[in-house]
Amino acid sequence: MDGPASPLDPGGHLAATASDCVHCGFCLPACPTYQLWGEEMDSPRGRIHLMSQVLNGAPVTERVMLHVDRCLGCMACVPACPSGVRYNELIEAARGWPDQTGTGAGPGQEEQPGTARSLRERAVRAAIFAAFPYPKRLRMLTGPLRAAQRARLDRLVQRGPAARYAPELAGSLRLAPQSGARQPRLPARIPARGERRAVVGMLTGCVQQVFFAGVNAATARVLATEGCDVIVPPGQGCCGALSLHSGRPAEAARFARRTIAEFERAGVDAIVVNSAGCGSAMKEFGGFFARAASTSPGPEADAVAERAAAFSGRVRDFSEFLAELYEQDGGPRAGRHELPVNAVYHDACHLAHAQRIRRQPRDLLRGIPGLNLTEVGDGGTCCGSAGVYNLVQPQAAAELGERKAAALRATGARLVVSANPGCSLQIAAALAADGGEPVAVAHLAEVLDASFRGRPLTSLGVSTGQ
Repeated sequence: MDGPASPLDPGGHLAATASDCVHCGFCLPACPTYQLWGEEMDSPRGRIHLMSQVLNGAPVTERVMLHVDRCLGCMACVPACPSGVRYNELIEAARGWPDQTGTGAGPGQEEQPGTARSLRERAVRAAIFAAFPYPKRLRMLTGPLRAAQRARLDRLVQRGPAARYAPELAGSLRLAPQSGARQPRLPARIPARGERRAVVGMLTGCVQQVFFAGVNAATARVLATEGCDVIVPPGQGCCGALSLHSGRPAEAARFARRTIAEFERAGVDAIVVNSAGCGSAMKEFGGFFARAASTSPGPEADAVAERAAAFSGRVRDFSEFLAELYEQDGGPRAGRHELPVNAVYHDACHLAHAQRIRRQPRDLLRGIPGLNLTEVGDGGTCCGSAGVYNLVQPQAAAELGERKAAALRATGARLVVSANPGCSLQIAAALAADGGEPVAVAHLAEVLDASFRGRPLTSLGVSTGQ
């Protein structure tokens, strides 16, 4: 049952969700920011306490948003919570509050929407969301980025005044992938090899299709080799995950409706996603539009919610889809070539915590001859990427990256495998910064593709001289 309504919670849904928290503390050891600072308000239960105060009429102040914005949104608290609190819904809503209300600064002071964040914070977020969800705009930035990398300006920024006075810029250049040759665009249809087992749609994403086109190509090759017709809707773009997880619901809804429509027209059995954050958001679309329909009911809203629920039901992570295909249709079809390497798998938060997918990627890696898979001894703590977190909270993200790099190095692995592009960038940057021996970072699809095609370890960036 929903709680009492407020301007920030018209249906009372958020208040009811927050009231499920009994403040037991099981979330504390699971929370990366609580591990960093030991501050109650930087734990899930502390943030829920602040959110409850706001929902009961307290102002949205800079102090409230300081702790809300420090949250990674990694969802490690969700499986740790014995009460089943839907923390993702709370944090996504709270991140949008500054755009809906003012600071509540006091009598006689006019409240201005957005002022619970500083002008600098608002400018950084505006720049991110003016570029990242739009592939064409991102491609326009690759030229200047490539020039900066050739001139080594990206390294200079890390040591110059920009690191102190513009940490967001320094962090962005530290994380930026080295620009290589532009990959050809995937065709609208990649036919299955041999007998067709399924027809699947593939999300190419926004950041993914610009900076990780090779991962998309590897994903399509693996799916086709395993007997899938792969449909790549040419009209797709950002799925809305970045906006949804950052508290921009109207923007997220616009991207989500377009994504749903594109894949409805494609007429596919499943929608395969190779980015953990995107897959998590797309599986949430049904609930997201259902909540919107409950606060603004009507035939159109109900119809969109019904379509979104059907769409979400067909979304599968890349590893999840292959596991289901193997289970339901006679196991793997493609042959595997040997990849003799010690590897470690990194659990992307939105895959392990939000989607509860842990076994499937490991099973796929263990099926590769010669690959010795080991585990990280940090309990799957977030690497600090978390969507745009490493851009808006660069210092905290860097510290988490350092911890992750140390945990990965302790395994002795020469190859780190991830299922999320943001994690790959964050981990690669952290490993490069600690001065240790080179360690390769690759996407799960790239590793499978190399095994299927008999490619050498050097194709994954693993040095044969180690």
